[in-house]
Amino acid sequence: MIPKVKSIMTKKICQVGSAVTVQMAAKIMADMKIGSLLVERENAIIGIVTETDFARKVLAQGLDPSKTKMEQVMSTPVFTIDVEESLVEANQMMEEKNVRHLAVTEEGKMVGILSVRDLLHPIPMGE
Repeated sequence: MIPKVKSIMTKKICQVGSAVTVQMAAKIMADMKIGSLLVERENAIIGIVTETDFARKVLAQGLDPSKTKMEQVMSTPVFTIDVEESLVEANQMMEEKNVRHLAVTEEGKMVGILSVRDLLHPIPMGE
C-alpha cells in the first residue's frame, strides 16, 4: 500500500500578510525552522514564499530585504493536493509543476504543507 500525503505532511501552517517584508518573513522562518510561508491578503491565501524565492528573487536581484514585500517575491498560484492522495501523486505533481511545496487540503480546507524535504524522510508504514 502506497502511503498517503497525510502520513508525512507538516501540520504546522504558517502564513504572513502580503505587505510583510522579506526580512521579517526570513526571521519568522528561521525562528520556526521552516522553509516556506503562505502569503495571505484579506483572509485568502494568494501565494507562497520559500527560501529559494529569497535567494533567487531578492538576493540575486539585489533587492533590499527590509523594503521588499512578500507580494513582490511570492510564487502564485499555490498548488494543492488532497490529504488522501498518494506520495507518488504528490511527487509527480511537484515534478510537473516545478515546485517544491504543495499546500495540503482536506475537504477544501488547508490543513498542512508538503515539501520535497518531507519526501526525503522515512515513510511511516501502515497508513
